[in-house]
Amino acid sequence: MSSHESRSKDARVIQLRPGGRSAPQAAPPREPLWRDLVGDVLRSERLAQQRTLKDVADEARISMPYLSEVERGRKEASSEVLAAAARALGLSLAELLGRVQGEIVKVTALTSVAPAQASTGVSTSVSTLGRGEVRLAA
Repeated sequence: MSSHESRSKDARVIQLRPGGRSAPQAAPPREPLWRDLVGDVLRSERLAQQRTLKDVADEARISMPYLSEVERGRKEASSEVLAAAARALGLSLAELLGRVQGEIVKVTALTSVAPAQASTGVSTSVSTLGRGEVRLAA
């Protein structure tokens, strides 16, 4: 028997997870980003008014590509940009932020309810309607 073989037989195995091998736990649901919800609210309001991106961007004096990136949650807009976009849509900054706050409360409440209900045996499913909207169905 070679010295390498005898060393491998004497090696200890140190378990990194208590209780042996277990299935990896699913990551907790990720909370939505503020910029995603702001973009969702701006886009849904613009579409509800049947207005084009160009129309709203021109009225808000924001470049159309920049407003598009804000709507898609790719840019974190300043309060001045958000106020201008809100005004172009006929909203105050407070109304825009209130709608976003309502969405974040709804989304985080639904994502925290789903795991709790799953542990009680109630079958649930969470489906994403948009970056900021979630539907919970039993």
